[in-house]
Amino acid sequence: MSDSAVLSSVDLSGDGGIVKHVLREGDGDTPSSGQEVEVHYVGTLESDGSKFDSSRDRDEVFKFVLGRGDVIKAWDTAVATMRRGELVRVVATAPYAYGEKGSPPKIPGGATLVFEIEMLDFHDKPKEFWQMSVEEKRAFATAR
Repeated sequence: MSDSAVLSSVDLSGDGGIVKHVLREGDGDTPSSGQEVEVHYVGTLESDGSKFDSSRDRDEVFKFVLGRGDVIKAWDTAVATMRRGELVRVVATAPYAYGEKGSPPKIPGGATLVFEIEMLDFHDKPKEFWQMSVEEKRAFATAR
C-alpha cells in the first residue's frame, strides 16, 4: 500500500461505510454504469494490515463492468467516482464489503477492508455476440 499523503477525503455512503481518500488526482470524466473499467488494486484488512489480494502482485489488470454487481458494493460506488490516473484508498465496512460472513479463509466476517485502487482506463464494453443484431453480426463477421 502506498504511503502517499491524502489530498482529500469523502464519505461516499453518507454513513462512514465507504470512505474514499484521494492519493493522486485523475483526469477527465468518470465512468458510467455499464462501462468496463480497468484497475489495479491492493486489498488489506484494516484490523492488522494483512494483504488478502493484489492485482499488482499478479501483474494482471482487473476488469469489471461497473454497476452490474460483479464486485462488492464499495467498489461499484467508489470506482464510479474515479477518473483515469486517479489513485485512492477506499475504506469499506463490512456491510459494503463481504458482510458478517466474510470471504473465508482470508477475509473474516465483519471485516473492514482497505483497498488502494488505481483507475487505469474505462470504455464501453463491446456487445457479446448474442447481444448483436443480425446487421451487427454480419459486420462483425466481415471485419474478421
